[in-house]
Amino acid sequence: MKAIINVRTAVLTALLSAGLVPLASASTRYYEADVLQSTAIYRTVESSTPRRECWLEEVVRESRPQYNSHTPNILGAVIGGAIGNAVGHNKSNQRVGTVVGAVIGASVARDISYSNRSREVRYETVERCETVYDTYLEDRLVGYDVVYSYNNQEHTVRTQRDPGATMRVRVNVEPIF
Repeated sequence: MKAIINVRTAVLTALLSAGLVPLASASTRYYEADVLQSTAIYRTVESSTPRRECWLEEVVRESRPQYNSHTPNILGAVIGGAIGNAVGHNKSNQRVGTVVGAVIGASVARDISYSNRSREVRYETVERCETVYDTYLEDRLVGYDVVYSYNNQEHTVRTQRDPGATMRVRVNVEPIF
């Protein structure tokens, strides 16, 4: 450990004697500089705001009243069975004709009774809504381009806010070896 400290001390001494490490540190001072010009910088940005738009709309509601009577189906089956029985020539054909006639007769009776039902049409007002976006362009302040004078020289910098008539500047002074 002692050897490492001796090496560091020797290196630092060599650098100091060669003038590669300054003896004095830099000094920092602050001054007021005159602002010659301050120009606001804007950027155009597209923005959009959602809003809900609603309207009333008339819709047609069509329905058929419930009709639960089985009488037309039964009558259709009886009539169809009778016709099927009359068409057959022997006992076996009459049975098949009766069954087929009953099924077809019931189906026809159901279709006829369904088509004869009155339709109920009514109009209903419903509210429909959707989200729409209003888009607009907006100028947003980005900062200020400032031209100021310090030590009889003009300098330019961009700042976040307008500095006014003067602005504070930091000056670092370092010796050169």
